[in-house]
Amino acid sequence: MNSPLRILIILMLCFVFMFYSCRTEETEFIEAPEDETLTANSVVANLIQRTAMNDGSKDNILDFANCFTIKLPINVNVNGSDISINSIEDLSIVEFLFDDDDDDLDILNFQFPLAIVFSDFTETTVHTSNGLIANANTCNGENESDTDIECLDFQYPIDASVFNTTTELIERISLNNDKQLYEFIKGVDQNDVVNIRFPIKVVLSDGTSKSINNLNELQNTIQNHSDDCDEDDDYDYNDDDCDQCTKEELETLLTQCGNWYVDKLERNDQNYDNVYQGYRFNFYQDGTVGAYWGANSAYGTWIATGTGNNITVEIDFQDLPYCENNWILHEIQSYSGETKVDLRVGGIDRLRYEGNCN
Repeated sequence: MNSPLRILIILMLCFVFMFYSCRTEETEFIEAPEDETLTANSVVANLIQRTAMNDGSKDNILDFANCFTIKLPINVNVNGSDISINSIEDLSIVEFLFDDDDDDLDILNFQFPLAIVFSDFTETTVHTSNGLIANANTCNGENESDTDIECLDFQYPIDASVFNTTTELIERISLNNDKQLYEFIKGVDQNDVVNIRFPIKVVLSDGTSKSINNLNELQNTIQNHSDDCDEDDDYDYNDDDCDQCTKEELETLLTQCGNWYVDKLERNDQNYDNVYQGYRFNFYQDGTVGAYWGANSAYGTWIATGTGNNITVEIDFQDLPYCENNWILHEIQSYSGETKVDLRVGGIDRLRYEGNCN
């Protein structure tokens, strides 16, 4: 057999093999189980898209707007301090500076221009404070019903394959974040056969991870857990400060860090910040607490019970009566080498300890 004929036969065999392979792959797509095949505008597709939406409430401390977030990084001035916000976690710095003194007027100034990102991940540039306020006024108000589902999150990556019945082309896609997933679902049309590679995982509002094996399970999981949490669509940045607090965390912090001092003290809505000026407080694992000032000392007892936003810290201190109370742990803050433990009762009693440790 001469060389040209041999080459022709090889090419024909390769073509037949490729054609057969492609048609086999196409058949596999078409015959995929129904509970693994996503169709445009289906109930589960809508639920996936709503779960992947950009949550505008997560930076309400900055913009008082539930329908968009400010694109990071940005530079701001908070009560006279210039800071850079590079991630959502950096918003705790803003809160730390706001909380430093409850008696002052908190002022936050943006460095314009800045970009805002809406729930569908579209963006626009804002050049002034008035422009930012105008956009915020288009959002729903505090705790009003909105479209996004915030009580569970997808774990990425999520792999999918798309077969277009018109072009007969197959595309494999790896989705790595909410924006990619949202835009992917948005782009699915009636000619697409979409297979998601299961299992995938979602994280529930209590932090547990759940494995999902098909679209039916995914639809049921989203529907069953979409209202499990407080979506925090309000402007009170202080109302959820201890959602994840534990008494063990508090006990470890108070006992391993020494020489706490009273940074803020109010009783019956009266200011007593200076009453224990120069005092140093040490909390011990045996349930005792000591106060030391000059050559003097006094001792009392303490105990922590509960969890989350319901942790009670009972302090008995006969010689220091302004410290005595069944305090509720309001917040634990750490920033720039300073840690603050904020204890409150109602809106009239407050005791905040500060220490130079993290």
